[in-house]
Amino acid sequence: MNAVIEAMKARRSVRAFRPDPIPEELLSQVLEAGTYAATGMNGQSPTILAVTNREVRDELMRINAEIIGNPGSDPFYGAPVVLTVLADPSRPTYVYDGSLVMGNLMLAAYTLGLGSCWIHRAKETFERPEGKALLAQYGLPENLVGIGNCVLGYPAAPPRQAAPRKPDYVKYIR
Repeated sequence: MNAVIEAMKARRSVRAFRPDPIPEELLSQVLEAGTYAATGMNGQSPTILAVTNREVRDELMRINAEIIGNPGSDPFYGAPVVLTVLADPSRPTYVYDGSLVMGNLMLAAYTLGLGSCWIHRAKETFERPEGKALLAQYGLPENLVGIGNCVLGYPAAPPRQAAPRKPDYVKYIR
């Protein structure tokens, strides 16, 4: 079977990470894969905020935990890197564009031996004043909308097997 399809079938979300840093060459490959996601009319509306700084990572984690009503928790599961995908809402396909970037990031991470997980609440994070301040601090437009947080790291345990697919997942119209 095709290697890409095999990777799609084997990739799983990771919810426990080792604290080891990700080598720059691996991180660069994951990020490059994200930039090759399909976007509506090649508008390339997404921006990837690659957070490897521990203090900034922890600030994003703190905000995310507040949003879910569980301050003090780590909704990023100990992952040392957070790739926040933001997108320009003036593009009609911005949510879909950013979602495809998220998929490319997670699939690339898996093929390079890294674990990943899509963590929601990026939208809410960057609607808050502290999220807007982070955008300004890094020279990003205030209107960007958070699509998702892709947390990355080395898995703390082997991934689970994939659940069986539901029998009516595909409906043929012939």
